[in-house]
Amino acid sequence: MASGFSFAGCPMNPMPLLALALAATLPLTGCKIIKTAPAGGETSATTDEARMAALVADSYVPKLIPHVAAAATDVVPLRAAIAGGLDAAGAKLGLRGAGGGGPWNFAVKGAGVVVTSDRASRAAKLGLDTDADGVADVQVQLGPVIKGTALRDVAPFYVFTDFRDQIEFAKLARALNDAAGAAIVLPEGDLLGKTVAFEGAFAILSAKDALLIVPTALTALP
Repeated sequence: MASGFSFAGCPMNPMPLLALALAATLPLTGCKIIKTAPAGGETSATTDEARMAALVADSYVPKLIPHVAAAATDVVPLRAAIAGGLDAAGAKLGLRGAGGGGPWNFAVKGAGVVVTSDRASRAAKLGLDTDADGVADVQVQLGPVIKGTALRDVAPFYVFTDFRDQIEFAKLARALNDAAGAAIVLPEGDLLGKTVAFEGAFAILSAKDALLIVPTALTALP
């Protein structure tokens, strides 16, 4: 039975349609209007957050992590390709987000020496030197606050038109970032001078933009 209303405590004897219509305009003394439940005990729709959490649970480990691993380009040649022309590098190695003017999103892998470390802030990150010049050339986000939509937009199976609106699509990006942050396990203490291997994704609009990586894998090497 579809959702509707019933009248508790009201006489239910049949009456002519005209009388029923007139009665509807009068107070229902001793009656209480009760909303009936949908058939099968269905409840109202779940929240956006709950739906996004379910989608991430179904796709992050089985689909997104393997996709990033398979699509990742080593960071050193990728940086060189981007310096030689972002659009050409993006067309060959990346994926553009929704809209022709959106950022290019790249899956990336590599390793670097930790030369800067901020693990105290909520937007914690490590600066890695990947080309042995002593300067950080990528930043790896640790969270718990992780910025950007690169993890969502580097994957062809998260499609904007599958979502209700831009707000819901943005909540997917945040849920993916939260999953990435929750999976990071690094040794306690100072990591300066340590080598860290990573896989992940970043998004850039210009070849001059800093590479801010959301990691899907992060390991401190011995």
